[in-house]
Amino acid sequence: MPVAPRSVGRRERNKQEKLDRIVAAATELFADHGIDDVTTQQIADKADIGTGTLFLYAKTKGELLLLVQNAKYAEALEEGRADAEAIPGVLDAVMAIVRPIVECNRTQIDNGRTYLREMVFGDPEEPRHSAALAIVAQAEEAIAAVLRRDERVTEGDAATLAHIVSAVMFLSTAASVNIALSVEEIAQDIRRQVDVLLPR
Repeated sequence: MPVAPRSVGRRERNKQEKLDRIVAAATELFADHGIDDVTTQQIADKADIGTGTLFLYAKTKGELLLLVQNAKYAEALEEGRADAEAIPGVLDAVMAIVRPIVECNRTQIDNGRTYLREMVFGDPEEPRHSAALAIVAQAEEAIAAVLRRDERVTEGDAATLAHIVSAVMFLSTAASVNIALSVEEIAQDIRRQVDVLLPR
């Protein structure tokens, strides 16, 4: 006899509803004002919860930004991965994965740069940081899979090259000297660097 799925209890539903309100409030406020110009009190007020409750879900604004951005980055990665499947050329396929991630990062430049900083320098054991790092690993796996289309690239080399591509993407999008660059200019910068890495 099959076991019926356990229904979600009221407590879990309430927790999820609060989390949804927090994410919605943080998403709107960060998009409108940027992370630096938003306080946790504003997010709590907009989510209609107390600041103590807010800190049960995220201890810092950085964690709140990770909460908001992780879902967006995961969507950008899926979009890029799907686009890359239909593109035969290795460089073009790698850039198909990279470009939506760059676009996601540049939607609100201060938020994007802060997200990358939080991801790299945050506590990898904290769940939101860990989720961000998992997205990076998935992006590198997708890029490595594309690089392995070239028979000259071994599995180990593909993983190393994908890690380098990830670092190039990080530096190009986070660097202060690139703040004024458009998505297209950053994508072209990344493309030139990746092209040099590929076997000739």
